[in-house]
Amino acid sequence: ARVGSGKTESELADSSGGEPGADSGEDAEEERGLPSLRTGTYWLTRIVLLRSVAFIYLVAFSVAFNQNKQLIGERGLMPCKDYLNSVKRYVGGRIGTAAFAYTPSILWLLDWSDMDANLDGIALAGMTLSAFVLVTGMANMVVMVTLWVLYHSLVGILLIVCPGWESQLLETGFLAIFLCPVWTLSQVPRRCPPSLICLWTFRWLIVRIMLGAGLIKIRGDKCWRDLTCMDYHYETQPVPNPMSYYMHHSPWWFHRFETFSNHLIELLFPLFTFLGRRMRMFNGATQILFQVVLIVSGNLSFLNWLTIVPSLASFDDAALAFLFNSRGGAKKAALEMQNEDSAGRTPKPTKGMLMRWVVNISLGVLIGCLSVPVVMNLFSSKQVMNTSFDPLRIVNTYGAFGSITKERTEVIFQGTLSPDPKDPEALWEEYQFLCKPGDVYRRPCLISPYHYRLDWLMWFAAFQTYEQSEWVIHIAGRLLSNDSAVLSLLDHNPFRGGEPPRWVRGEHFRYKFSQPGSASAAEGKWWLRKRIGAYFPPVDLEGLRGYFQSRSWPHPHLKPNRS
Repeated sequence: ARVGSGKTESELADSSGGEPGADSGEDAEEERGLPSLRTGTYWLTRIVLLRSVAFIYLVAFSVAFNQNKQLIGERGLMPCKDYLNSVKRYVGGRIGTAAFAYTPSILWLLDWSDMDANLDGIALAGMTLSAFVLVTGMANMVVMVTLWVLYHSLVGILLIVCPGWESQLLETGFLAIFLCPVWTLSQVPRRCPPSLICLWTFRWLIVRIMLGAGLIKIRGDKCWRDLTCMDYHYETQPVPNPMSYYMHHSPWWFHRFETFSNHLIELLFPLFTFLGRRMRMFNGATQILFQVVLIVSGNLSFLNWLTIVPSLASFDDAALAFLFNSRGGAKKAALEMQNEDSAGRTPKPTKGMLMRWVVNISLGVLIGCLSVPVVMNLFSSKQVMNTSFDPLRIVNTYGAFGSITKERTEVIFQGTLSPDPKDPEALWEEYQFLCKPGDVYRRPCLISPYHYRLDWLMWFAAFQTYEQSEWVIHIAGRLLSNDSAVLSLLDHNPFRGGEPPRWVRGEHFRYKFSQPGSASAAEGKWWLRKRIGAYFPPVDLEGLRGYFQSRSWPHPHLKPNRS
C-alpha cells in the first residue's frame, strides 16, 4: 500500500548519491536554524506540477477564447459545425459511440444553434478552473478531469489549426489527474501522498518527448548531422522574436556548438532519468534550461513552457523547497509528513488509499501498454512525429524541426481600390498580420507563451500552394467583404474606415534578416525581402462566387467598413 506514497524512493536515494542533506537549500535552512526537508518525498513537487499544468491550460483556453470563433465558429474560416456534420455522416448519421470515438468532444451533446456560445462557454469554463488551480495550488480529480475533457473537446475540432503541442498538453493534463485526490481540495492532502508511479509517467513523458525530437532530427535533415541547421533556424522558424534576429547573426562556431548541444540534450541526457536522483535532477535542470533558451529565442507558443512541466517531476521536495516560504503552510505540512514517516506514525491504509493504490497500478499498466507503438515508432527508420495512436491522445509521439527550411518565404495579402487589377498604376496596399513578418520595418514580436494560430498557419502556407491551403482564398474573400471576424485576427487593415478593396491578391516574397550595422539596419529595417511572384492572382467577390459554392462556403457579402 506504500507504492504511491513516495517513501520508497527516499529509501533508494542513497544508491544514487542522493543522500539526505545533499541539497544546498537544506544546508542554508539548517544554518538559519530552520528545519529542512529531506529527499525522496514529493508533496511540494505535486503543487509545482499542478500549478504549472494549470498555467498552460490557462494560456491555451485564453487562445481558444480569443481566436476560436474567428477560426472555427459560426462564421469562421473552417467552421467546426461543418466538420462535425461530416463526421456524423461518416459514422452513419447518428451521434453515438462511433462519433465520440472519432472526435471526442462534448460539443456532440450541446445545441448547435449557437456554436460560438458553445466555444466561448468551454473556453471560459476552462479559464476559470485553471486560474483557480494556478492561484491556490489545490486541485482534485474532478477539476483536472473537467479541464482535460474541456480541452479535448476543442482539440478534436481544431482541424488543421491544431499543432502537435495540443496532444502534448492533453497527455500532460491526463497524467496530472492522477496527482490529485478524488474530492479533497488541499495543497497537501494527508491521505493522498503523491504517487511514484504517476511521477514516473511524467518522467517517461519527457524522455519520449526529447528522444522523439532528437531522433527525428538525426534521421531527417542532413544539416542536423553536419551541425549547420542553426545557421538557418532562427531566421526561418515559424514566428521569430527580437532575440531571433541577434541569435541568427551569432558566429558560425556558436551555431555548431548549439547544434551539437541540442543532440546531447535530446538524445543522451534524457537517459540520465534512469540513473538515480542526482543524474535525474541534472537532466531535469538541463531540460528546463534548454526550454528557457528556446523560449527566449523564438515564439513557439506554449510548447516550450509545456515541455518544462514533465521535467519538474525530476525534483523532490528537498530540491524544490526554495520555491516555498520557509514558514508557509505547504512546506510546514510537507515537513510534518516526513517527520511522521520517519517516526513510523504513518496512517493506517484506509479503503480509499488501497483503491488509490489500485488506480496507480492501473495507470502504470495503461501507460506501459499505450507506449508500445510509441516506442516502436522511436526505433523505426520511418519514424513519424506528433502522432496519436489512440483517439484519446493519452500517449503520443513527439518531435519538432525534423527538417529545417533554408529560406524564409511569406505570403503577403494586398488589396486595391482600382477597378482594373492589371493597371500598372494600381496602388496595392498591404495587410499586416499580428506577428508574422510583413512590414520590413516592424520589429519581430514577442508573444510566447501566447499564440496566434493564423500567423502560424501562414508560415505553412508560404511553402505550399494556395491549392493546398484553400483557406487562404477563404481569407481573401473575407477581406473583400470587410469581414470583422477575419480582420480581428490581423494587425493592420489598410482600408480601415474607407471604401473596401475591389481586388485582393497574394504575393510571395523571400525574407532575410538585415545585417547588423548595414545601411538597411541603419534605416530601421529588420528584414530584407525580394518578390518571388504571385501566390494567388487578384480576385474579387463576384469572381469568387463559383469557387466558394463549389466548396460549400457561404459567399461573403459586402459590409460597411468599420474595421
